[in-house]
Amino acid sequence: MPAVAGVDSSTQSCKVVVCDADTGEVLREGRASHPDGTEVHPRHWWSALQRASDGVLDGVAAVSVAAQQHGMVALDEAGDVVRPALLWNDTRSAGAARELIDELGGPKAWADAVGLVPVASFTVTKLRWLATHEPDVAARVARVLLPHDWLTWRLSGAGREPTTDRGDASGTGYWSAAEGRYRTDLLELALGFAVTVPRVAGPAEPVGVVADSTVGAAGAVVAAGTGDNMGAALGLGIEPGDVVVSLGTSGTVFAVAEAASNDAAGLVAGFADATGRFLPLVCTLNAGRVLASTATMLGTDLAGLDRLALHAAPGAGGLVMLPYMDGERTPDLPDATGSLMGMTRAAMSPSNLARASVEGMLCGLADGIDALVAQGVPVRRVLLIGGAAQSAAVRVVAPIVLGVPIVVPTPGEYVAHGAARQAAWALSGGPAPPAWPTPAGAVDAATAGATAADAERGREVRAAYARWRDFVHELR
Repeated sequence: MPAVAGVDSSTQSCKVVVCDADTGEVLREGRASHPDGTEVHPRHWWSALQRASDGVLDGVAAVSVAAQQHGMVALDEAGDVVRPALLWNDTRSAGAARELIDELGGPKAWADAVGLVPVASFTVTKLRWLATHEPDVAARVARVLLPHDWLTWRLSGAGREPTTDRGDASGTGYWSAAEGRYRTDLLELALGFAVTVPRVAGPAEPVGVVADSTVGAAGAVVAAGTGDNMGAALGLGIEPGDVVVSLGTSGTVFAVAEAASNDAAGLVAGFADATGRFLPLVCTLNAGRVLASTATMLGTDLAGLDRLALHAAPGAGGLVMLPYMDGERTPDLPDATGSLMGMTRAAMSPSNLARASVEGMLCGLADGIDALVAQGVPVRRVLLIGGAAQSAAVRVVAPIVLGVPIVVPTPGEYVAHGAARQAAWALSGGPAPPAWPTPAGAVDAATAGATAADAERGREVRAAYARWRDFVHELR
């Protein structure tokens, strides 16, 4: 049976998963770390892929790369990187986002054009920042790629035409998911001149073969690849009614849909997915690191944070944490800092602080679910994934705050698994991705659903969070 490989080149690390092409069974895995920071030279991604794939990719028939979305990889005429890539979580282009919104005629004009409203995360804003703050560097730019585009191009030989896919392209701010085309006028609005963009390959299209033997798998088919959220959706096999809440470095809320989203409020990004459908998505900058930072403040580890949080009652004695530790994308508060509200002598205990961190993180994601519902997305259940989904406190608090049944799939590298599934699709040439078994039915009994009393407590928690969220928003 042939084997296929999926690569997840995320913010923090590179994961490689090799699967049986027919069954999806995971055969072997590899991992390597990325440097920390909000700008990284792409050579570090390549080095991590080499380390993660050492002895892992041998003998695979096809490979696909899913990677962090939105990062700006700017190349010159020779194909060389002109500066370190600005990543999705780099907020220096917040002012550029505001400029671009005004120049096109407001948020609705952007939502109508490309299905999203610019915030600092999106590539189009980073191009404007580059043109404004590093004009000499900007003048050298001949081609703009995304992280997965660059790695796919490097895998299949830099002499080939770079490609992307509709899922990742839809997160740039200059490609319309609804129309299925680039809006090069918006790219030129941002940068000031025309540059070359990757060809958008079809979901199951092979775009080359592995040409660099330093990662193994020489001659293997290279699939189109996609963005990390699109890869996770494919790996989980989600269907309408499923909403994924992913608790990694960032927090994301997304679902598959048959029609493109258009949210002039800018909360929902109207992305495409990796199969030909759409992927409306809400993203917060702060998720798992909120818990880690709070644990450090309390002088404990994540297991200790769980114990403390579960010792406190819902509502944390009135403490409300707005967990904007790294600024925030949703709501659009790139310069905000975290806030702890409702402090009283009675409330100020380690247990309440731990509980407030979990509730604050989840309240931001509950707002994301509400935004999807407002766009017509049905919500039958939530699939809770990512590192923080393994937290005992998160599993108990999530159904209370989110107010819907929670499924916690068996832990796995879903982005890489989805990329491997895409590789198998490209290898087979079939009309749909292979029907691999999905892990979406593993329900944790503690998270099956909230009681009526829990639901009322959840509404109270969210109401308190909303009051302080709106207060902070008004101040800015």
